Formats: sequence, C-alpha cells, structure tokens
Amino acid sequence: MNREKGTRKGVFFRVEKWGGGVKTQKFNEKQRTFITEYLKDKNATQAAIRAGYSEKTAYSQGQRLLKKVEIKSAIDNLLEEIRESNIAEAKEIEEFLSLMMRGEIQEDAVVVESLGDFESKARIIKKQASAKDRIKAAELLGKRYGIFTDKLDVSGELGVQILDDIEDE
Repeated sequence: MNREKGTRKGVFFRVEKWGGGVKTQKFNEKQRTFITEYLKDKNATQAAIRAGYSEKTAYSQGQRLLKKVEIKSAIDNLLEEIRESNIAEAKEIEEFLSLMMRGEIQEDAVVVESLGDFESKARIIKKQASAKDRIKAAELLGKRYGIFTDKLDVSGELGVQILDDIEDE
C-alpha cells in the first residue's frame, strides 16, 4: 500500500501483449515476475522466490497466486501463445521437405582425420543431405499430394443381375 495516497501501487499492462484479450489487467511487479518465472519450470514455489517473495512464505504465496483467476488466465494465454509459435504449419513442412528433396539443406557431419603417429583430430563439416534422406522427403511429399497411391478409386454404375442357376431336385 502506498500510505501517502491510500492507493495500491500497481503496474498496468495489456493481457493482449501476452496473447490474451483486450482487457486491461492490473498486476504488481512481483505478480508479473511470478507469471513469467512460473513458465520456466512450472514450479510455483520457485517462481515465487524468484519473483521476490520470502522463502518462508513462497509455497503459500505461489499457491495463492495460481488460484487467482487473472493470473491463471495470463499464464494460460502465454502458454497457448508459446504452443502456437512452436507448431509448424503445413506450408512450412512442405517447404522443408521440398528443400530437403532438392538437396538444398546441409547437415553437420563429424570427420576424423589422421595426423600420423597414432594421433587424430575430429572436426565438423557441412555436407549435403544423404540420398536416403532426400528419397524419404520425396516419398513424404508424394504421399501428401497423393502421387503414390496403393488404392484405386473406382467409380461408376454397375447393374446387379441375380441368376438362379441352382437345379431343383
């Protein structure tokens, strides 16, 4: 509490900055730090300590903060934003597979060179993707576009004719 004015001192920020709605939330500095620290290891006690709460009360403070709807909502919004940014989109996967198939992606390889007198030296070189990897990329792209189909699509109309060719006894 700010005793001179009788108001709480807080920090305003928009939840949309973290991927939430347009609603303005009021969190103090410790609460904002708790929210970002909690995302690191999902440990409320350690997040409370790193946010500046006392080690003696960190457990209860962490649990109390997680029960606040606004703080839980801010954490959930941030987690969702992180998840969305980490998931590759279909176009991105297709571009990667195309580059791999064309051999435009290089990978690291460890090479051991002999220096003589029972000595050797390892170094990392860049090399083109292997033929096996390029073929696999082509195969995955072919499956994506339905080039390699094992199933045949048969369509049309067929008439059904029932023959009674069983002899009567």
